[in-house]
Amino acid sequence: MGDAITTLRDGEASWHDRLARVPADRVVHLSGVSAEGIATAVARFDDLPAAVVATPSAAGSVAALVSEVLDGLDTVARQLLPGWLPEADGLDGPQGAALAAIRAVAIERARVVGCSSAFLADLAERALTGRFSRARLRPEVRVSGLARVIATGFRRDRLVLTLPIETGPGETPVGDVVVAGAEWLADHGRLGVWLTGPESPGPERIGTLHLVPVSQDTPATSSGDAVAVVGRPHPRSTVEAALEAVLARQEWAYGRTWNGTYQPTLVRSPIRPDLLWAAERVVVELDGPEHCRPEQYDADRVRDVRLQLDGYAVLRFTNARVKHDVHAVAAQIRQLVMTRRNDMAKGRQGG
Repeated sequence: MGDAITTLRDGEASWHDRLARVPADRVVHLSGVSAEGIATAVARFDDLPAAVVATPSAAGSVAALVSEVLDGLDTVARQLLPGWLPEADGLDGPQGAALAAIRAVAIERARVVGCSSAFLADLAERALTGRFSRARLRPEVRVSGLARVIATGFRRDRLVLTLPIETGPGETPVGDVVVAGAEWLADHGRLGVWLTGPESPGPERIGTLHLVPVSQDTPATSSGDAVAVVGRPHPRSTVEAALEAVLARQEWAYGRTWNGTYQPTLVRSPIRPDLLWAAERVVVELDGPEHCRPEQYDADRVRDVRLQLDGYAVLRFTNARVKHDVHAVAAQIRQLVMTRRNDMAKGRQGG
């Protein structure tokens, strides 16, 4: 696309049509919108690709950037089980028989979707157990498989990555590294990579599409919008940030996911807990004042019951409680997570 710059204005096409015109098979730079805003807007239209925000830290090499993005996609894919492997919905837990079963159905599913059976079996096992991968898979195999899995999990045909490059120095790689990394991901994953920010990091190599946000159905620019990103505390939640700052220093707190998605079957609407330990089936919710309203209180209880019937333990803390004594909150979470792990270990030994 080179130096081409195209401006799509509100009067020229609907917001859906403007998004549909963005190439979903290559790297393109989008100006006038944020990565989170684009992902939120794309999610509203079932016929558009699935969009995931990728936010790698400053990386000195293309390989480091690619590795960090793939790890983030891996987390998203594991959280979407069983959306991409419906046969896993009936499995009770990470016991020996369940592990053998999920690997078997994953290998069979891989033949259907056309991805590596070793990749899908490994991903399915880790999604069920929360363990680290033992497989040594090439990055080309991982990105291709993850793109298919995540698109399927969101019930879309393709995947695009929205990657912000408008953040401050030291937070996101820019220039030749980000362009080369984005091109590698697009080529090997057969996906789109939409770079956002006021300036293109490689105007001589990629084109710019300027989306003018002048109507109410347009996503906000990076300065005005902040949405939850899978794997991170909400950018506007000081309470989530405070708890994460404590958990990040605790060895026992591995395996947690902020703002992930739990959807046991495709026919049930997804639940997005504030904090989730998927392997241990522990959910933590941090409640602000709005959760005291009768309608929200009732909705919370219905959600909790759904989770409990699926074998999850649910802890709720008010924002005030976290602010007052975040270390006590972390200690209570630790007690529940460790109890669950001990029960799981005893179950494996007994089996």
